[in-house]
Amino acid sequence: MIETAVARAVHVLAVVVWIGGVAMATTVVLPLARRRDRPIAERVAFFESIESRFVWQARIATLLVAASGFYMVVRFGLWSRFAAAEFWWMHAMVGTWLIFTLLLFVAEPLIVHRLVHRRALAGDERVFTLLQWMHWILLVLSLVTVFAAVAGSHGMSLVP
Repeated sequence: MIETAVARAVHVLAVVVWIGGVAMATTVVLPLARRRDRPIAERVAFFESIESRFVWQARIATLLVAASGFYMVVRFGLWSRFAAAEFWWMHAMVGTWLIFTLLLFVAEPLIVHRLVHRRALAGDERVFTLLQWMHWILLVLSLVTVFAAVAGSHGMSLVP
């Protein structure tokens, strides 16, 4: 049973690092980057310096979430939960993980980084607003998912 306790602990810790970083970027870093008291090139450099440090932490955290989550589904035989409406939060966890994984490993390095960098350095202030809104949407989705997963896994029925 020690390995299941470790899997749960790794899962929760990785979610805390990942979603905590999203919260920090959304509520602290991006608002600072949007302030127009410094030249846009300086704000882009500020945002990119923080983002480049956190992106690898987020990537590793999402991989740990996937590995520990998959382990628990297999170990506890939870596949049937994906067919039951009352366990919709299981789908939410997988869906949230999938969105972030695609963003972190595909969209961000191949598309988003270049597009944001190019538009911001061209003086387009809207790029920071767009990033801020996207982060808020992802953060709210994440927090709803975390709340539902914790409540649901502790027996709270979230379906009428």
